[in-house]
Amino acid sequence: MRPLEGLLVIDFSQFLSGPSASLRLADMGARVIKIERPGTGDLCRQLYISNLVLDGDSTLFHSINRNKQSFAADLKNPADREHVLTLLRRADVMIQNFRPGVMEKAGLGYDDVAALNPRLVYGEITGYGKQGPWRGKPGQDLLVQSLSGLPWLNGDQQQPPVPFGLAVSDMMAGAHLVQGILACLVRRGVTGRGGYVEVSLLESTLDLQFEVLTTYLNDGGQPPVRSAVNNAHAYLGAPYGIYATADGYLALAMQPVVRLGELLACPALLAFSDPASLFEQRDTIKQILVGHLRTHTTAHWLGILEPADIWCADVLTWDRLFAHAGFQSLDMVQTVGHRPEAVLRTTRCPIRIDGEKLTSPRGAPKIGEDNATILNELAEDRK
Repeated sequence: MRPLEGLLVIDFSQFLSGPSASLRLADMGARVIKIERPGTGDLCRQLYISNLVLDGDSTLFHSINRNKQSFAADLKNPADREHVLTLLRRADVMIQNFRPGVMEKAGLGYDDVAALNPRLVYGEITGYGKQGPWRGKPGQDLLVQSLSGLPWLNGDQQQPPVPFGLAVSDMMAGAHLVQGILACLVRRGVTGRGGYVEVSLLESTLDLQFEVLTTYLNDGGQPPVRSAVNNAHAYLGAPYGIYATADGYLALAMQPVVRLGELLACPALLAFSDPASLFEQRDTIKQILVGHLRTHTTAHWLGILEPADIWCADVLTWDRLFAHAGFQSLDMVQTVGHRPEAVLRTTRCPIRIDGEKLTSPRGAPKIGEDNATILNELAEDRK
């Protein structure tokens, strides 16, 4: 039995942040019903990150909405609205990620739903919180990353700010929402009352930077200084970074530079015995490594460094990763799709419970695919 089996989640959210949260709850056993607008549904159905389409919807939608049901409802239609309210009366969790005020206007804000079902845990994601001058701005991942300062940590010193190549703000907010929802469910088990969990993309992205922001706040407001050579962490000294070799790339983490010089047969590194030099002369040290590591293959350097317990790694492409026994042992890929025309290979939940990998063969639903099933259940409840 999965830990959240028996729990009902009603999910109004769209795009990535909210659906990523409900996906994780579904992976852990909850029943998730997406409430979608008839005809168009979740706008993520048409949000393409490539030209790959599956059964009329984007593969992004399929990957983030697997293992869910869809109930199509027009909230302006009295009958549809009553069905949704009935579901909320039965639900354990509700999730929404609209701009502040939208769900309140629809009569589905926290106060409205809590009056309907005091045991329900209400989860809400906004872009920037519900107060302040940014409250009405679009809660879009790249915009949030940019306002948070995060892109100034990426890339080399001479480059412009570089954003993450992932929707990191959306995914972090979704993860934080799950944490808050689970905490309120634990409290509900003690007190019997639900709760209101609020997360914003901006706050989640700031929390992602807590390590470096804490340094900034306690170091006289010194801004991050990216390395001009192979930057990988603006607040770490040499040799931290990724280096080209004769046939690929090698990642080096925090290491004593003198020890590295001895192992690599690189005498120029032996001069940097003062720990302060690892940051003060960071780019000089890294430039020495750039020239030296190009002289041999990645496998050659790994053969020297790994037996000496030096923190290093090959830099794998996805094709090499997927072919590697280390990846294959994780069994991270699953096939989902309960309709033959919508079969998808995707990743599984990364969490294991009692040794069990959390997989599910059910794919993402069509708009309103589960209306008949859900309406029959509601009819049975009224008998």
